[in-house]
Amino acid sequence: MPHKSATIPALGTLLTAMVTPFTKDGTVDYRQAAELATKLVDDGCDGLVVTGTTGETSTLSDEENLGMFRAVMEAVGDRAAIIAGTGTNDTAHSVHLSQQAAALGVDGLLLVTPYYNKPSQAGVRAHFETVASSTDVPVMLYDIPGRSSIPIEPETMIRLAQHPNIVAVKDAKADFMAASRVMAETDLDFYSGDDGLILPWMALGAVGLVGVTTHVATRRFRDLIDAVNANDMETARKINFELLPVVRATMTRVQGAVAAKQILKWQGVLPNSIVRLPLVEPDEAEIETIREDLAEAGLVFS
Repeated sequence: MPHKSATIPALGTLLTAMVTPFTKDGTVDYRQAAELATKLVDDGCDGLVVTGTTGETSTLSDEENLGMFRAVMEAVGDRAAIIAGTGTNDTAHSVHLSQQAAALGVDGLLLVTPYYNKPSQAGVRAHFETVASSTDVPVMLYDIPGRSSIPIEPETMIRLAQHPNIVAVKDAKADFMAASRVMAETDLDFYSGDDGLILPWMALGAVGLVGVTTHVATRRFRDLIDAVNANDMETARKINFELLPVVRATMTRVQGAVAAKQILKWQGVLPNSIVRLPLVEPDEAEIETIREDLAEAGLVFS
């Protein structure tokens, strides 16, 4: 089994994949991002993923990505791990953005499987190894075939675990058998990439969650993870059941960033729910469905 330095605890156990707030004119609202980051950490997050999928990274410029990294680091970098979403489907671009993020002092990099190109597994491995070798920053792989169209196969992940900078996986594939094999044969740390599956993931040995619903129910997710780590499964199951309608509201009715911003606006955390095209805000029917889900969890907004 390859050796890894003890960096994973520094990456946290409860990580929110932050939304990127925008002003009314559509520019990135760095002040609001800093305030949101502060609230999330105050409520229990010990790590934040900045400009991942939920941060609408695909419609941000490099300057905006770096601005978000900087704003969040200045706000909470001394209290939580900051993981920069620097993965793209262009290896050279990913290297450039990763090096720029590393220069700012981020604690980790989130690298998504190259999307759209549909490379072979050899290409996937070469891509990740090239980007991971471009800095000394710990890397979290992001396995999400629903968006990338291809998985990171277990054999590929086992090979990638030999790289000294590749230390973790955010899994949004939910292939528990494949993940169990990788856990058994490597020392990669797994994070659930599905908000509703944190309990079974941790039962298998995952160290935590990279979530979206954690924007709106941060403290309850903190309680759930802490209960599992304390071997209090009765409490963990109870919290998990309570969170199901909140997860449904945030993750199944509209795109996650769209729903999270809408709910954060209702909670008074964000001043608006603006997203960038091609994303659009929810229509009246979608809003009503989200409200019904939240009401089931006792969350009612005027």
